[in-house]
Amino acid sequence: MPHPNRQFRRVFLLTSLVLMPAIFFAKGCSTPLANRNPVGQVFPTVVGHSLEKNRTELPAALSGGPSILLIGYEQKTQFDIDRWLMGLIQTEAVANIVELPTIPGLVPSIASGWIDDGMRSGIPPEDWGSVVTLYGAAATPVVAMTGNENAQNTRVIVLNSSGMIMWFDDTGYSPRKAIAVAELVSKLNKD
Repeated sequence: MPHPNRQFRRVFLLTSLVLMPAIFFAKGCSTPLANRNPVGQVFPTVVGHSLEKNRTELPAALSGGPSILLIGYEQKTQFDIDRWLMGLIQTEAVANIVELPTIPGLVPSIASGWIDDGMRSGIPPEDWGSVVTLYGAAATPVVAMTGNENAQNTRVIVLNSSGMIMWFDDTGYSPRKAIAVAELVSKLNKD
């Protein structure tokens, strides 16, 4: 029969392995902030890391042309992000397209490596450079700018070459919106 302390440690470890991922993702957006439309604002300066582990300062890393940011506050947002990606690819929008998993709070910051490893396992290596994660303090200004109600919906932001927000949506994907984004990006490329 196992020693009681050893048995307690096993139960504690197994419980931790099951509960901790749920806590990390549940606490990511636990404080609700009313949604806001940030069109006309400059995207805040934040520093994250791509899944290639490169330090990335936004919006500076995107200067030189229009960019489309697909911001996700919850793991459930990935379904909507994937629809946006497919739609934007089909419209042949010529822009930097960046996924921004954005998770405020201390606990996700501590688990950032584990969360990023999970994302890498589901994303082809050739796309790792276009996924930039923002955790903790880096995520806070983005959440404050857009709000996080209905967090399962992607926050879609179109930036001009100066980092100014030209278009925003947080109501879910539609083909008409993808076409509108592609038309705006085409116009911004001509300016």
